[in-house]
Amino acid sequence: MKTAYDFELATRLGAVTEYYFSRKLREIEEMRRAGADVLSLGIGSPDLPPHPSVVERLAAESAKVSAHGYQSYRGAAELREALSAWYKSRFSVELNPESEILPLIGSKEGVMHTVMTYISKGDKVLVPNPGYPTYSTAVRLAEGEVVHYSLSEENNYMPDLETLPTEGVKMMVVNYPHMPTGAVVTKADLQKIVDWCRANHILLVNDNPYCFLRNDNPLSILAVEGAKEVAIELNSLSKSHNMAGWRVGMVGGAKERIDEILRFKSNMDSGMFLPLQLAAATALGLGDEWYEEQNRVYRRREELGLRIMEALGLECRPHQAGLFLWGKVPNGENCYDFCDRLLYEKHIFVTPGGVFGSEGMQYVRISLCASEELLQRVLCRIQNAEFKMQN
Repeated sequence: MKTAYDFELATRLGAVTEYYFSRKLREIEEMRRAGADVLSLGIGSPDLPPHPSVVERLAAESAKVSAHGYQSYRGAAELREALSAWYKSRFSVELNPESEILPLIGSKEGVMHTVMTYISKGDKVLVPNPGYPTYSTAVRLAEGEVVHYSLSEENNYMPDLETLPTEGVKMMVVNYPHMPTGAVVTKADLQKIVDWCRANHILLVNDNPYCFLRNDNPLSILAVEGAKEVAIELNSLSKSHNMAGWRVGMVGGAKERIDEILRFKSNMDSGMFLPLQLAAATALGLGDEWYEEQNRVYRRREELGLRIMEALGLECRPHQAGLFLWGKVPNGENCYDFCDRLLYEKHIFVTPGGVFGSEGMQYVRISLCASEELLQRVLCRIQNAEFKMQN
């Protein structure tokens, strides 16, 4: 018996499918309910807590009677000022807190807001391959045209600017330190990209949430000469401050860009919960010791992660940044086949590189958002098992 009417979906949804992790995590949950002890190194959700002072600020502000109303679409002044001070102290970038910063409900929201602000039907957007799937999804939902540009290990995951198309291209998305590969670039590299976008009148969007993780030289594209003319930067407290579930991000850039994005954003939400914003301001004021301790933890995990990669026969390039390790599958095996065999035979979940585009089909990503104990369990399970590489 029919329990609900059928309704035709919006045509824009025909261009997107359910997120890979949504489907796979549902499958893993079913395996666990059936008794399988699945060890997951798939998701990049920080397992460490925020600094105690951040949680204390949230609790204190939440207890105030006046804290629960609608908020400014531009965000709380204290948060904008903290973001401005953070960019000045960490990147030597001057951003006017009144006009050049816009707090966001996470940088993923910022990707969608930015694309919806600038992209019309048929507009072309240069998107990295491999890259964060949300970039392509946002463009398709806006009815724009995704133009993937290939990033290769041989070229240090930098775009080959001389080969990129320009006709009809309105926007270019970059992401350094790069996810999923962990590649880092120099300020000179960023300068080349900015200069190319200026020469071709292309809006440049840099997604920069991994800048402080396993990275000795954090950079902002806004520190590059001429960047404000064509570039905006998305950033987030999700990874750098262990606040993924809090959904606090930002976009920085010229006043004109902030005003334009606000035209879309102000019609989509009513601002973040004020105590979240004030707690985020506290997080942004943490000193060097916060970042140093975070990286000490991730470096210890990296050592175990590299041993896991070696035990699996994965070739892992050195000097990767961010929350993941990116390794090449041996013998040319398809990444999905490799990851499924590992899941079904050893009950270990890692991410196939193909999720991030065709250039990732021979790669696997593992997350360092896992305790040393869990990483050690994964390593022991691989070493003691009969999981064999496919010839």
